[in-house]
Amino acid sequence: MQATDTVFAGSIPELYDRCLGPFLFEPYAADLAARAAALRPRRILETAAGTGIVTAALARALPDAEIVATDLNPDMLRVAAARFDDPRVMFEPADAQALPFADGGFDLVVCQFGAMFFPDRIAAYREARRMLRPGGAFLFNVWDRLEANPASQAVAEAVAALFPDDPPGFLARVPFGYHDRARVEADLRAAGFATIEAETVAKRSRGAARDVAPGLCQGSPLRSEIEARAPDRLDEASEAALAALVGRHGDPVDAAMSAHVFTARG
Repeated sequence: MQATDTVFAGSIPELYDRCLGPFLFEPYAADLAARAAALRPRRILETAAGTGIVTAALARALPDAEIVATDLNPDMLRVAAARFDDPRVMFEPADAQALPFADGGFDLVVCQFGAMFFPDRIAAYREARRMLRPGGAFLFNVWDRLEANPASQAVAEAVAALFPDDPPGFLARVPFGYHDRARVEADLRAAGFATIEAETVAKRSRGAARDVAPGLCQGSPLRSEIEARAPDRLDEASEAALAALVGRHGDPVDAAMSAHVFTARG
């Protein structure tokens, strides 16, 4: 993992939320919220909450639950907090690998597409387990391989082609780099979870290509990789990504997505 892989600051949070939220994250947020509602938790901890897309889905699905949403990046949480005027929902900057809460304070820990960014995933999973009351559950998802998410693959390949001698690899390396279900399950067991359920869930990513291309190139840490190579080529990279998306998936983009969903207990 590179130093910039977990940095969501500056204009990235707003672009991430506006351009990528509806396209990549809202379909899976609804899935996680429905699974959470079936568990009927009273107190929920969300880690790597980002801009609050899952937080909002949880609040709608569980109107009586208290939610504490955390993220390592305060800039992301500021966008998230602007969504809410609800005393049930609280936001606090926190590292998922070292959470500032007492043991056993939550019925459910939820994390959407955050585990891929944890430098020490087993430590983060141990922390999630520490948070849980007896009978509680850790519910989270990770992306499937890049090839199973072809819109993101199109952008990754288009940007890489602009820098053949040193292609940016953020998308394949981080968000789509933790896709082996057996590896995830082994990490969960190493963290102490005894019961693990896993399911691969297919969705569709739909959105205007003009939003999606800059969202991936400028609203994610891929931006830092592009700017490190050529600060003046960020718009060129976004245009190359746009052409690739339209050429492969039309406009509006309509492409397959795939992610793995885990529920861990014990």
